[in-house]
Amino acid sequence: MAPGTFRKYRMLKRYKDIVDVLIKYEFGHIVDRMGLRPFGSFKSRVGKSVKKEYRYLTGPERARMALEELGPTYVKLGQILSMRHDLIPAKYANEFARLQDNVPPFDFESVKRIIKNDLGKDVSEFFSEFREEPIASASIGQVHYAKLLNGDEVAVKVQRPGIRKVIESDLDIMYSLAGFAEQHIEGAELYKPTDIVDEFSKSIHAEMDYVREATNIERFSNNLKDDPNIYVHKVFWDFCGEYVLTTEYIRGIKGDDFEKIDEYGFNRYKIAENGGQSFMKQVFEDGVFHADAHSGNVLIMWDGKIALLDFGMVGYLPDYIRKGLVDTLIAIVERDTSKYIEILREFGMVGYDVDTSKLTLDIEYILNKYYGRPMYHIDGAAMIEDIVAVLRRNWVTIPNNLAMLIKGMMTIAGFGTMMAPGFNIIQIAEPYAKKLMHERLSPKNLSKTAFKDIWEFGRFFHKLPKQMSNILTSVQDGEARIVFKHEGIEPVVSEINAASNRLSFSLIIASIIIGSSLVIQTGMGPVIGGIPLLGLAGFVIAGIFGMGLVIYIIRSGSF
Repeated sequence: MAPGTFRKYRMLKRYKDIVDVLIKYEFGHIVDRMGLRPFGSFKSRVGKSVKKEYRYLTGPERARMALEELGPTYVKLGQILSMRHDLIPAKYANEFARLQDNVPPFDFESVKRIIKNDLGKDVSEFFSEFREEPIASASIGQVHYAKLLNGDEVAVKVQRPGIRKVIESDLDIMYSLAGFAEQHIEGAELYKPTDIVDEFSKSIHAEMDYVREATNIERFSNNLKDDPNIYVHKVFWDFCGEYVLTTEYIRGIKGDDFEKIDEYGFNRYKIAENGGQSFMKQVFEDGVFHADAHSGNVLIMWDGKIALLDFGMVGYLPDYIRKGLVDTLIAIVERDTSKYIEILREFGMVGYDVDTSKLTLDIEYILNKYYGRPMYHIDGAAMIEDIVAVLRRNWVTIPNNLAMLIKGMMTIAGFGTMMAPGFNIIQIAEPYAKKLMHERLSPKNLSKTAFKDIWEFGRFFHKLPKQMSNILTSVQDGEARIVFKHEGIEPVVSEINAASNRLSFSLIIASIIIGSSLVIQTGMGPVIGGIPLLGLAGFVIAGIFGMGLVIYIIRSGSF
């Protein structure tokens, strides 16, 4: 079988799995709206296959279970969507945050083969000890405890064999479904499904890039080397490759083992505070932050330090974004809603189709809700959710790096609250915010900014005459064009085509009935029961076609 043919076969089989799972969890209406039912199994094509126990679950619960059953790619998609409160309702985002990608480990023979192919030697030539049973197993890879020949303890992450092909196949299907949804489902383009798949594709490819993760680890190690409360493990580059990542093995207490943390006498509030302060430094000073610092990615070392693990999900904030965040804080403090919206527009978050009057009222409501409250009376996670809910209601698009920041902020807030119920991430953020606002409004910074603005204005006016000349020349030479783009008429065109097809089919059925009637009137043979066979066959065919048309119209809801 040719590679292209095999790939198409694999995609068709995957489509069948997706359709069957969606119907199983009572999402058949989505299948029908996208016209996917013919791709399903015979059972899913002829009717529903919903088990009774699923009917009593909420929509978000059924969606989460469907993603889990569809496998690792869709679990990862759900995890990405869980941090996009601006795109999906909060109840779905919160449910998707519960998604776990724990899967059975793959066999040790595959582990040895991958290490040899990637690093060039057998396991025994690198390690004096290598435990066959993994200490952790996930959808992308699994981690084994090992010892180098010099006795150093290490954690060896090995990528799951064949996972890249599975993910690429699933991504092809996701792009196909996203494009179809944007073209044929009314309102789907507002959620930008293709952009979501783009974001997911970048995220999951970054997670599969072990060299990039190793680079992230070293970057964090350098940024946090002067922090006495945070530890980042060492990378052993000589034992790393495209599919293998070897890092220092760290001993400590799991971040959610509170009983053991208490047993060893650690101050849980201090741990939460140290984690929050480190996150703020990463965001406001370094511009690179750990976006997934939940309790499973944290160890409390025996000296009380916090060890950060798993650097596959890392966020980046360019300097202009960090300055924009400070401007946002200043606008909030000054209760300047217009300035706040203008900053959102500069970030590309507010399009000109957004109702700014409604957005202004919603933002003013949020500002009034929290204005004047002491910091210790503000629930940081709840405030972030309120702000994101306002942005989502008004179709404000949040860029990926800011979505990662929100995800990281809520994750570290959740970790801190679990570690110490009285923890408040807003109180941790306040000193950093005040410091940055003071620096931004200092005479030295204002004069520096003014000089830069004058220089940019000078460049603008220097280039303006030439640019205007180019525009006028293009108009004079007839090269300037005005392009009109029709938007929103695709559903109308589709409905007209469907109506035309039904009308044509009806005329064909009517022609068959009339022709059959004429044949019966002639009495031509052969006959059955005194009725010409040809005329009788015509009526039967017309009846079948007619019933098919009626069923199609009823199922489409267009009657």
